[in-house]
Amino acid sequence: MVGPSGSGKSTLLNMIGLLDKPTSGKIFVDGVETTRFNESKTSEFRNKKVGFIFQFSNLLSDLTVLENVMLPRQIGGKTVGTKEEAMKLLKTVGMEKFVHKRANKISGGQAQRAAIARGLVNSPSIVLADEPTGNLDSVTADTIVQLMKSMCKKIGLTFIIVTHDRHQFGDVDKTITVKDGRTTDGEDEEEPPVMEVTIK
Repeated sequence: MVGPSGSGKSTLLNMIGLLDKPTSGKIFVDGVETTRFNESKTSEFRNKKVGFIFQFSNLLSDLTVLENVMLPRQIGGKTVGTKEEAMKLLKTVGMEKFVHKRANKISGGQAQRAAIARGLVNSPSIVLADEPTGNLDSVTADTIVQLMKSMCKKIGLTFIIVTHDRHQFGDVDKTITVKDGRTTDGEDEEEPPVMEVTIK
């Protein structure tokens, strides 16, 4: 998802992820109108269906890398197999040597790798990434991009990525341009603002 600063990219991403609610229109995810959810249903859906990766990794500095990755499952009440799943993902993203390091003792690129593992630990259907490489140098950013694309193919997940640098991501399945709060990817602009995300 691309577009100029202030166009509404992050807002749209936040609405898909149920972090924000639209002031008008409706959001459908997998055929379900999520704008009708109450607070409890919203939290449950977000925890089960959506993974988040942010520009700043947002790891908790006083927890280890492993503890950070395990956290979403623990919040969701899952205990069985949580450590094993977190370890497996950390190995997949090349962070198995850093599992017991505090989050404030690793580099930015390493933190973002851990954040990707954390975003996947609940086996979500969709992963939302808001400028996931915006805080990284170009070499590390390219590594993170390739890692996300590899994970997408390996696990079969849908990634929706907001970026200011479209070219950094190379070939993707679809590019959506947001301008002045509307998508401009060829859809009828006279239609009401309904965004549908199909999850399979």
